[in-house]
Amino acid sequence: MKIKDMAMLGGLAAIWGSSFLFIKIGVPALGPVPLIELRVLIASLALLIFARLSHHRVQVLHKWWLYLVLGATNAAIPFTLIAVAELRLDSGLAAILNATTPLFTALVAWLWAEDPFTPGKLVGVFLGIVGVGVLMGGTTGHVGGLWLPAGCSLLAALSYGVAGVFSSRYFHGEKPLDMAIGQQIGATVVLLPVSLLALPQRSPSGTVIFALLMLAVLCTAVAYLLYFALIHSVGAVRTLTVTFLVPAFAVGWGAVFLHEGVSWRMLLGLIVILSSVALVVRGGRGPGRRASAQAQERT
Repeated sequence: MKIKDMAMLGGLAAIWGSSFLFIKIGVPALGPVPLIELRVLIASLALLIFARLSHHRVQVLHKWWLYLVLGATNAAIPFTLIAVAELRLDSGLAAILNATTPLFTALVAWLWAEDPFTPGKLVGVFLGIVGVGVLMGGTTGHVGGLWLPAGCSLLAALSYGVAGVFSSRYFHGEKPLDMAIGQQIGATVVLLPVSLLALPQRSPSGTVIFALLMLAVLCTAVAYLLYFALIHSVGAVRTLTVTFLVPAFAVGWGAVFLHEGVSWRMLLGLIVILSSVALVVRGGRGPGRRASAQAQERT
C-alpha cells in the first residue's frame, strides 16, 4: 500500500471515528431522529452538488425501492440506533460495539447468502461475544443500566450486516457515487415522517450546528468519497482494515474532547473484539467478504 493510500486510510478512520463524537454532541439537543434526518438530508445535498460539479449523471430511480431498503438498513436505522445509544453510552464505547459489524455480516451472509461459515469465522464470532461481555461486564443488567443502549449499538451493527449482504446481492455493477446518493436520499425519505413528529423544542446552539454539519458533510459526504477512492486504489479487502482503526480514533476523540474515561476493561474489550473481527475477515470468502467491505459504507 502506497503512502498516499495509507494516509487516506488513516484519514477515513479518523473521520469515521469522529462521527461518534459529533453524534454525542448533537443528539441531546436535537434528539436521535431529527439529528439523523438532518445528517442524511445535508449529506444527500452535498453529494448531489459534488455529482453536479463532476458532471456525473445520477441514476437511482431505476432501483428506487431498493435504495429505500438500502437507505433504511445502511443509514436510517443504524444511524438512529447509534444516536439513541449515545444518549447513555460514551462515544468511544459505542464505537467499539459498532466494530462488531463484520461479525454480524458473516452471520447474515451465512444465513442469507449461504456463505461458508469456516472454523475461523466461528471462533471469531465466539471471541466477539466474549469481547462484548468483557466490555460491558462492569455495567448493571437492568433496564436502567447500559445494556439497553449497548443493545441498540449491536442492533445497528446487525443492520449494517444485513445492508452489506443486501447491497452485494442487488447492487452489483452500480456506480459507487450513485449508491452513496441513492442510499442517503432513501434514508432521508424513510426518516422524514418520524422526524416531523419529533422536532426539537429549542433552537440548537452554535456548537450543535457545527457538530451536525461536520457529521453530515465531513463524516458522511466526504467520507464516502474517500472510501470509494480507496476501494478504487487498493480494493475492498484492504479498505476493510479501516474497521480496526475507527474505534481507536473514536476512543481518542472522546477522551480528548469530551473527557470520557478510558478504562482497562474498555481497552481489553477493544482488543478482543478487533481480534475477533480479524479472524472473521481473514476467514471470509465470496459474498460474505464482499458484504463485509460494503458494510463499511456507513458511520
